[in-house]
Amino acid sequence: MSKTYSISELASEFDLTTRSIRFYEDQELLHPTRRGQTRIYSSKDRVRLKLTIRGKRLGFSLAEIRELFELWDETRSGSKKQLNLMLTKIAERRAALDQQMKDITMVQLELESAEARCREALEELHQKQREEEQSASSDKASSSSATMH
Repeated sequence: MSKTYSISELASEFDLTTRSIRFYEDQELLHPTRRGQTRIYSSKDRVRLKLTIRGKRLGFSLAEIRELFELWDETRSGSKKQLNLMLTKIAERRAALDQQMKDITMVQLELESAEARCREALEELHQKQREEEQSASSDKASSSSATMH
């Protein structure tokens, strides 16, 4: 008999909530059997959960993950169709990440420019304040020396 898992065992192993696991089940990514109200997950469900988590980390949607699982289930050993789909998904994800990296670089440049402008404006304000303070103190010195004479 192959090993089975409870929802709490899988939640603990993968550091997920039981609610997340039930959600993946609702999304037809996992197919536990039931004994009364108790869900019983197979080794296959455990592997699928692990692959789901990995797929999400790579940026795949749950629909894309389900599509890959469905292709796998059709053949029981994978297929050229599944592998080509996976390669397409990887290429799409890479392109999206490349664009995000370009966008992040652009935002960083814009932030650097805005920061430089703010620092220049702040320095101008400080300089103006110093000049006004110097002018005020020299005016005071002039008026007190004028009253002494």
